[in-house]
Amino acid sequence: MEKTKQKSQSADFIGMGMNDFFGSVELLHRSMDVASLRYQVTANNIANSETPKYKKQYVNFESELKRAFESEENAKANPFKLTVTNPLHFGTPEGKSWLDVEPRRVTDWSTSVKANGNNVDAEEEAMTLVQIQEQYRLLTQLTSFQFSQLDVAMRSSK
Repeated sequence: MEKTKQKSQSADFIGMGMNDFFGSVELLHRSMDVASLRYQVTANNIANSETPKYKKQYVNFESELKRAFESEENAKANPFKLTVTNPLHFGTPEGKSWLDVEPRRVTDWSTSVKANGNNVDAEEEAMTLVQIQEQYRLLTQLTSFQFSQLDVAMRSSK
């Protein structure tokens, strides 16, 4: 269930605010970094699948990124800014830049699958590795496509 949620969130943010080449490439680059981190975290889960009391981890990035995009849009939509004359006063909330969003490792403390307290399902984690590999492959293809579009634009301007 959590993987489906991540997929739909990633589809939601792809088009948000990414109208320029450099922003798109930066987002793709960061997404590849996150996929790489996810791969490491999932491999670590598999390595510890028989360790007593080990709790699986996952990487949270898309939901934080979506929240940053939404806060940027909300900040643009609100043209009024409150003047703060005292540090105790409330100001207008600033939009959080999507460039400041970092992936977070999250530990799943809420479930226990095995009698030894471990909650890693090795088969599920192996399938997650395959999904991450496919996602990374897709991200590299999208990055290649972005640069090929730039190449076409540069050649046609001659």
